[in-house]
Amino acid sequence: MNLPNKLTMLRIVMVPVVVLIYLLIPQDFCVVSQTNGLALRDILAFLVFAAASFTDMLDGQIARKQHLITSFGKFADPIADKMLVNTLLILLVYTHQANVVAVLLMIARDLVVDGLRMLASQHGKVVSAGFFGKLKTVLQMFAIVFLLLKNWPFVYVGLPVDQILLWAATLASLWSGFVYFVQLKDYVLESM
Repeated sequence: MNLPNKLTMLRIVMVPVVVLIYLLIPQDFCVVSQTNGLALRDILAFLVFAAASFTDMLDGQIARKQHLITSFGKFADPIADKMLVNTLLILLVYTHQANVVAVLLMIARDLVVDGLRMLASQHGKVVSAGFFGKLKTVLQMFAIVFLLLKNWPFVYVGLPVDQILLWAATLASLWSGFVYFVQLKDYVLESM
């Protein structure tokens, strides 16, 4: 197994770690900031998420630079990304930090797009991520960071950047899902 694939596997292993952090450490344990309730659990989850996000960036760069792109990497990398992001979004809903409607819409979009991609691949068509799909991912990552950090430092000026980013990610997610559907609708509608 090459280094990029090892980094992808490491990212998958980090998913249960962040779940254990959220489920085993009480929110009120070691509160760092009384203003927004930032506690040890939030900081540890942020550090794991940051490390996992760094491995995502790193494995892609190494794979492209050293020509180590493999079928396993093409398969596992997007799964690792979705496992990490969707798990964190669900945990943030569980702790009432993220809006359940926004998270459900993003997860539903991912399921539809994955289904569209599978259908297209059966017809020999490979669909890479478009601009809005990449924008969705970036917005999700930043939303998760600010949600994990309880909107720090913007909480001090009353600007809900965490929620703004969450809804921006939701809109980008829905729009990119629509774009995928328009691109691939012929494959869906051919069997009707």
